[in-house]
Amino acid sequence: MLLTFSWAIVLCFIVFQYVREKEYKSEFLNAQLQQYNRHLLNTVEEGLPYEDYIATHDKPFDELRISIIALSGAVVYDNTISLDSLDNHRSRPEIANALAKGEGYNISRQSASDGREYFYSATRGERVVIRTAIPYSNTLRDLLEADWSFIMVMISISLAMSILAYFTTRKLGKDIERVNSYEAEQEKNRLKRQLTNNINHELKTPVASIQVCLETLLSGISLSEEKRQELIGRCYTHNERLRRLLNDVSLITRMEDGSALIGKEPIIINEIINEVAEELNIMPEEERLMLHTDFEEEVVVDGNPSLIGSIFRNLTENAIAYSEGKNIYISLLENNERMCRIRFEDDGKGVDTEQLPHLFERFYRIDKGRSRKKGGTGLGLAIVKHAVQFHGGNITVTNRPGGGLKFDFSLKKQP
Repeated sequence: MLLTFSWAIVLCFIVFQYVREKEYKSEFLNAQLQQYNRHLLNTVEEGLPYEDYIATHDKPFDELRISIIALSGAVVYDNTISLDSLDNHRSRPEIANALAKGEGYNISRQSASDGREYFYSATRGERVVIRTAIPYSNTLRDLLEADWSFIMVMISISLAMSILAYFTTRKLGKDIERVNSYEAEQEKNRLKRQLTNNINHELKTPVASIQVCLETLLSGISLSEEKRQELIGRCYTHNERLRRLLNDVSLITRMEDGSALIGKEPIIINEIINEVAEELNIMPEEERLMLHTDFEEEVVVDGNPSLIGSIFRNLTENAIAYSEGKNIYISLLENNERMCRIRFEDDGKGVDTEQLPHLFERFYRIDKGRSRKKGGTGLGLAIVKHAVQFHGGNITVTNRPGGGLKFDFSLKKQP
């Protein structure tokens, strides 16, 4: 693209130079004729015999046609053509310019008198206009032609610079690509280290709790059946949290490192939302939220059922665990051949504005103690973001004016 732009500039410069050089040569030729015109005009204006002047003085060019024209346009003298065959010249371009501006020239015009093509130059005096004309010949054309040697030099230099620029930018591009690849790899390794550290941190609490419970059960201390069941229940709860954490980590790793291996198929979004609604209906009443949908048409995307299901389920679980609201709203904002846009809302308390940009970060928690009590892994919204991006979309979150959170996300219909 840059090379094309550079060549466009070079070509514009060459065209400009070509036109400007032709203009310069035409103006230089006109200046030579104007000098002769003024000398002859002085002779005419002083009343001296101009025919003697024309006969005895050197002319700037061979075959020079000389005309003396009255301000009315009538030709009073012409050294080449009989006056009887000449009509009024006032409308000739070079004469009209000379009458208006004092001088004028015409690069190429066919004579109405003899049919030959001339270069004309005219100069106005107090009583007459002196016009000289050079008939076109190979010599005159060569004189007015632009210097192609200069243009060829410019093209050669430009070509050489283009080749040099191509290889330079190519090498630079590869260097930049290597740097970007290195930086991307470093960032990926940093995120993996961060994820590993966060996982280790998240594992400590449930593992420590399970170990304490098991040590107590195996210590031989006399425990009531109720206490034994309580310790076993704690072990089960923490083990379930570990299972969910490992599943979530596995899912994120699979999306990041093996996205090309994740299969896709036509999915009806409406059916996934219906499944979420059915799952809500069988939940305990104290945890259940009312689901309201506004999907007036069937929406089909080419995607992975598990990942798209994880978008709606994780958003639903997040609303149940943290919103403290009573309702969930899922609505279709846009649906066309390329993509669909969906909105997921709850009517809870929302979050502070400064925390919104961090909600999709791994293991980010607004209330860490409360989040762990709810059994969350801290990866739910990170999974949502990765799943949306895997399907070629993006997701944003804002606070609703009436309270709660509003997630807007898009999914591409085709890969």
